[in-house]
Amino acid sequence: MMILAASVLFVTAFAQQSIPGQQRITSVLEILDVTTGKRTVVKEFPYLIEAPNWTPDGNWLVYNSGGKLYKITPDNPEEPLQINTGFATRCNNDHVISADGKYIAISNSPVEDGSSRIYTLPFAGGTPQLVTPVGPSYLHGISPDNKYLTYCAERKGNYDIYVIPFEGGEEVRLTTAEDLDDGPEYSPDGKYIWFNSVRTGLMQVWRMKADGSEQTQMTFDENRNSWFPHVSPDGKQIIFITYYKGDLKPNEHLADKNVELRIMPAEGGEPETLVKLFGGQGTINVNSWAPDSKRLAFVSYRLE
Repeated sequence: MMILAASVLFVTAFAQQSIPGQQRITSVLEILDVTTGKRTVVKEFPYLIEAPNWTPDGNWLVYNSGGKLYKITPDNPEEPLQINTGFATRCNNDHVISADGKYIAISNSPVEDGSSRIYTLPFAGGTPQLVTPVGPSYLHGISPDNKYLTYCAERKGNYDIYVIPFEGGEEVRLTTAEDLDDGPEYSPDGKYIWFNSVRTGLMQVWRMKADGSEQTQMTFDENRNSWFPHVSPDGKQIIFITYYKGDLKPNEHLADKNVELRIMPAEGGEPETLVKLFGGQGTINVNSWAPDSKRLAFVSYRLE
């Protein structure tokens, strides 16, 4: 089955382990020091975990596994603690923590129709509140002032970037390009939304103002497909993940691929490769910068 975006299809850890003959997967939660290139293993898991967030206070890493959310301390990891998401037990790898650390927004696929919708709840846990009644909708960003959410959604056969008030309401479409625009995320000052788009051929990193104006291409790689730009808390750097051209279609974001984590200045410039790894889907779907803007959490994988 083709995956148009990391948002569009997720595989739970339970599903991966329950398929006869399926290769066993080991997920390695790591921290990368972007100033030195040093990789530090936080914990290995004998099952699928995805998409770590780093909480704004630096105390927790949050990830999804088997449709649920968990948190773990990055420096002295003990057993993960499950976050109470109430009825939302089919969460995918699109979950975002608010800048003040009070809330977490999630994408969850209800059993009724399996179409992802966006919900918000206190970070401490609680009953999720529905924000997007229409699906599929896949969360990627919360504005710094907690007033808006930005997300990728499929409407009438096309995947575009939308924004909606935090409490719900009328959604506003920001992009209209054919095929796929995905991964929208606010800059820390709230002025820009970073995203990735396939509109020029290969998947590239783009940036626009928060109202959707001045959509500007920021990467011009002819050999890689670039996905999910994440802005550092100080607003100075962008981390994103790339696939090698020819390994998959430009609008696919797949698991079990050789990928790179690359970095570039937020004002634009030539990206540099920080690390090469085996991963892809689940590695850095959401912003996982540490509060100090020097470290990044990500997941690599092994198949056995």
